[in-house]
Amino acid sequence: MKKGIVVLAVLVLIAIVFAGMFISSRNEMVRKNEAVKSDWAQVDVVLQRRADLIPNLVETVKGFAAQEQTVFHDIASARSALLGAQTPADKIAANGQLDGALGRLLLIVENYPQLKSNENFLRLQDELAGTENRIAVERKRYDDAVQDYNTYIGLFPNNVFAGWAGFQRNNAYFAAPEAARQAPKVQFPTPNR
Repeated sequence: MKKGIVVLAVLVLIAIVFAGMFISSRNEMVRKNEAVKSDWAQVDVVLQRRADLIPNLVETVKGFAAQEQTVFHDIASARSALLGAQTPADKIAANGQLDGALGRLLLIVENYPQLKSNENFLRLQDELAGTENRIAVERKRYDDAVQDYNTYIGLFPNNVFAGWAGFQRNNAYFAAPEAARQAPKVQFPTPNR
């Protein structure tokens, strides 16, 4: 009888330790998942700031380069896609589309020297550059939080607990689009002699 009580006590102790590990691990998964969501919210805020600045930038450039309608249309479409995107993956894809359109806009700017000295354009360009820097910082924080979360739920025994608690890997990383992997070609106009 005494042996049965000792075995039962050991089993209860093991169950308590196991339950404690599960609860602790699950709570940490919740904290890390919330950190991912919070960091994504920050990315979303700076993407929205960028989307809010773009119409002013486009209107300023339009005054100087009215014939560049294709680029303006592409920017408007990319901005609409970004504002309409619901999931992080959709926003990441729309952001890549917007990056490409803004790159083409900046190429136009190079062809209009009088635009580059316009005070409104310079102010907007500075704000956009600051926003781009914020986006880069927030993307990095978000990607770091996703990596931390994924690593945590991938480690043993957390991977077992994650499966039981319904936690899954988050694969919505920001990655550079293929176009960004190619170095831009810079060409200076040759002066007329």
